[in-house]
Amino acid sequence: MPLTRVLIADDHALVRAGIRALTERIEDVEVVAEAGNGREALRLIKELKPDLVLLDISMPEASGFDVLAQQAKEFPEVRVIVLTVHEAEAYAIRAIRHGAAGFLLKSAASVELEQAIETVTRGETYVSPELSKKSLLEYGKASTDRVRLDSLSPRQRQILKLVADGLSTKEIAGHLNISGKTVETHRAQLMERLNIHEVAGLVRFAIKMGLVDVE
Repeated sequence: MPLTRVLIADDHALVRAGIRALTERIEDVEVVAEAGNGREALRLIKELKPDLVLLDISMPEASGFDVLAQQAKEFPEVRVIVLTVHEAEAYAIRAIRHGAAGFLLKSAASVELEQAIETVTRGETYVSPELSKKSLLEYGKASTDRVRLDSLSPRQRQILKLVADGLSTKEIAGHLNISGKTVETHRAQLMERLNIHEVAGLVRFAIKMGLVDVE
């Protein structure tokens, strides 16, 4: 079988070394390069055109999601497995939506990395078993969620993003040059429209719909 050429992108040298050691034990797999930030990862994808990228989400200069977006546009033939410490289903859903072929937790056993690489190189999608059931159920709701998002007014969507970014009512009011009472009214209306009645739920929804970065 031809070698699967792999690029490892993670901003922690020790983590890269560990991933490399595990990856190089896999038959017919060759690590061709390492990247310590998102910009370097994009440069190496362009130069080397690896078959597979093992990609961290939280990196300097360009996040994993930025890399995914650019890679999907320019090099769709390159497969990507997102490796992350983040266990929230929203991360997996967003990664798959952005074009990732796999989503694997860094806490996974070494055998799971091999399974993920084998699955993805066959042209299939791999999601960590800890997340797969929940993630697929959530992903199945995506079209309904998109309808809910589209039902919001531009102002409600704007406030949803600012709430998810962690801004207080006072900060949102100052940012939009409106009163705090008006902010509270818009927030109450969007909660009613989305049928979400807590700020944490709004944040999760905004992340799932890709309105904010989850780094």
